[in-house]
Amino acid sequence: MSATSQVLAFPAAGPADTASFMLAKLAYHTDAWDVAEDLRNGVSGIVVIDTRSEALYAAGHVPGAISLPHRLMDASSTAQLDRSKTYITYCDGIGCNGSTKGAYKLASLGFSVKEMLGGLDFWQRDGHPLATGTEPGSLSGHAPAIECGC
Repeated sequence: MSATSQVLAFPAAGPADTASFMLAKLAYHTDAWDVAEDLRNGVSGIVVIDTRSEALYAAGHVPGAISLPHRLMDASSTAQLDRSKTYITYCDGIGCNGSTKGAYKLASLGFSVKEMLGGLDFWQRDGHPLATGTEPGSLSGHAPAIECGC
């Protein structure tokens, strides 16, 4: 007697549909490892934004990230941002939607945006360092703490 599959109770989409869906996901999200690699390599096409409060930013943030709390995002506070860049938003982690709110606000204002999955929690789980204080800091020149296994 064959067991009933919980996984196969809903059939997988066809390969072409799956490829389209996964490509769409990658257009909206990035992960901590890819962000770290770009920051480490000095990729100039991205700007990382910490969407949390200024106090939380000062306590510890992604090196190179700027502080722009989602609650303060509007046409005036984003006027100085370069519209040719892609903005990467993050917050504390999967239990926080500040990065989603920030990405929504930036996109609504006409900016290209991706959300960093897992936020600062996944950043630290991957072994990446934090910067403290009110200055962005830099990840350039820091070797990865661990090698990505994916």
